[in-house]
Formats: sequence, structure tokens, C-alpha cells
Amino acid sequence: MSCAAFAGCLGSDDDEKEEESNDSVDEKPAWLDASDAGYTYASNVDNHRSLMNDLCEIKAAASSDGGYDFTGAKEIYMNGKNAQKSDGSFRTLAGFASATGKNHDYDSYYGMNGSVDAHIMAALDGTGDFEGTSDTVRYQGTAKLTVNLGMVAYTLHELNAAILKAEAGNWGTDDAQHAWDEGWAFFHGPDEHYGCSPAKVMEKRAADFGTADADGVAATFAATEAAMNAGLTALQNEDMQGVVDARDEVLKNLVIVYSQAVLKYTSKMDSNTTAEKYQAEGYAFWKAIEAYAAPHMHDGCYNMAVGHKVMMMGEIDASACDAFIWTNGSQEENGTADTCYNTVNHMVSTDATDEAGCDGYTSQYYMDNYAATM
Repeated sequence: MSCAAFAGCLGSDDDEKEEESNDSVDEKPAWLDASDAGYTYASNVDNHRSLMNDLCEIKAAASSDGGYDFTGAKEIYMNGKNAQKSDGSFRTLAGFASATGKNHDYDSYYGMNGSVDAHIMAALDGTGDFEGTSDTVRYQGTAKLTVNLGMVAYTLHELNAAILKAEAGNWGTDDAQHAWDEGWAFFHGPDEHYGCSPAKVMEKRAADFGTADADGVAATFAATEAAMNAGLTALQNEDMQGVVDARDEVLKNLVIVYSQAVLKYTSKMDSNTTAEKYQAEGYAFWKAIEAYAAPHMHDGCYNMAVGHKVMMMGEIDASACDAFIWTNGSQEENGTADTCYNTVNHMVSTDATDEAGCDGYTSQYYMDNYAATM
């Protein structure tokens, strides 16, 4: 998959390296060492790594312990606090989130410039989807959207920027490799601030879904870290396909982990006392991948015989909704029919548990582009 497959991959960023060259080595904090987790940087991204501490402080200010200080959280989000550049200004998450022409799919999907910022500001200001919601809901939106939608968008932007630079023949540590390093800085950041990063979500969901290895390392994180290292090596070897494959592997694992997060929190929304909290968390995690996952959900087949449910089918035409058959899923000779199977896209309906339910799928109830209404 080339960068052209991603909407918004036009142009590139040249602001990534503006402040590093004049940084004073004597003033560097000890935690800004050469590596974070299993990734060793090829270039100086200290300023970018420092932004992760802003995320920690935004979360702290907006929390109940912080007195739900959304004004204070907004101040850090808008004006920055920890990632000071050599000219005295601060790198800010808002500066990226509100910018146009970034190398991610969110703006094209939502049909607006600065869509990442719009989602975050709604939580901070109590507007839009967060209008009239409780402080608890706004906190969850603020904490989860800044870390996940904001920093994931920043990560993907930098990986795509690296590909654009490489395509232009600029493979070096001041160009493509530098942008790739920034991707890890925004995804993982300093080990000391890892708890505020998107990478931490992988650890948490692995614990929920049993997808960690014996050492507690999430399968998604191991794959992402390996892909980031492989991508850097590919850039050093001027191997374009290797870089693209690495970027795609990172994106795949982001979709996996945020799908896990959505499943976890939407499944907990039946509580009378905490439903709104879980709904806000599920909403925020979904926003991290909606622009990348939703376009592949496409159409659905509605079935009133199974409790008025819609089965997502991918991109199909109406005739596929007529293609469900009640059959023997085990394919054993003389086996009992027990599976509602679609002969077009080879999907199985888990909602239809008998033949009558399976017969409820018909082209009459084809739902064109149903995902867009969700």
C-alpha cells in the first residue's frame, strides 16, 4: 500500500527538525536517552518526545483529582508546557491537531480541516458530542481523545511523512529517518511517560484479552515495535517497499488494539451507574480508528427475524443479502445444519441460530453504506 492510498498524503512537513540542532547537550534531562523501549532513535527528537508529558498533565488537570480543571487542561493543550523549542516557543498538540494538510485520513473522513482538534475541543469545552454531559464524561473524552486520537494521528502523520520524504529521495537522518523517529516519539515517547502514551493502551488491552506473552508484552506492541525497527532499517537501506510494509503493520496493530478497546467498553455500557463513563471511553477509542476502519465496514443486511439486527457485510450489492444459506458448518458427512453462511463473501451470521433466522436475510433489507449512519 503506497502513501497515495491514504487520503491527506499530499505535501510534507518541514517543521519536524527546526529546533533540534541548537539544543544544549548540557541541559538534556537524563530521561531523554538514546532509546525508548526497544527502539533506538537515528536522529534527535527530544522536543517531540517531551510532548508526551503534556498529555500526562492534561489528563491530571481534567481528572477528578485535578478538580475537573478543563480550563487548565485546555491551557496545556493549546499553549504547551513541556516541549519547549530553541526559540522559546512550545510544541503543542493543538498546533498539530488543528492544522490542515496533515498526512492522515481524519480530515478527509470527517470532511473538515482540523477534525482532530474539533473532537478534542468538544470534550474540553463541553460542546458538540459533549454538550450537557457530566464532568466524568468530559474527563474521559479529554483524556482518551488527546492520547489516542491526537497522538495516533500525529504518529500516522509522521510515518506517512517519512514515506513522502523517501519518495522524494530524502532518506537521511535529517529527513525520512527523522520523521520515522518522530512516529515513535509520539506513539511511545519517553519510557518515563509511557503511561500516558498510545503504546500503554496496547499493554492494557492485552491484559483484558489475554494477548500478552509470558513477559506481559502485548502482541500488538511487539508487532508494532518490530515494524518500527524494520521501517527504520528499511529507510537506512533505501528500501521503499520495506518502509511501506512497516507503516501498514503499525496501522494494522493500531486498528486491532482500538477495536479491542471499543469492544471492552461498549460491552460495559449496560450499567445504570457507570454507563456514561464507559460510553465516553468507547466513543473516544473508536474515534482513534474510525477514519481507517469505518470505510471498510460499508454495507449491511438487516434481519428482523433475529431481533432487528444488521450484519455488516463489507462492500456488497443487494443480492448478497439473498445469499445466506442454512448449512452444516462442520461439513461432516450427514452432519446437522447449524450455520447461517453467506455464499458471496463467505461470512457467517452469529445472530441467526436457526433456519428461520437465517431466512430473514433478504435483498429487500439491504442497507447501502450502513456504516456511515452508525
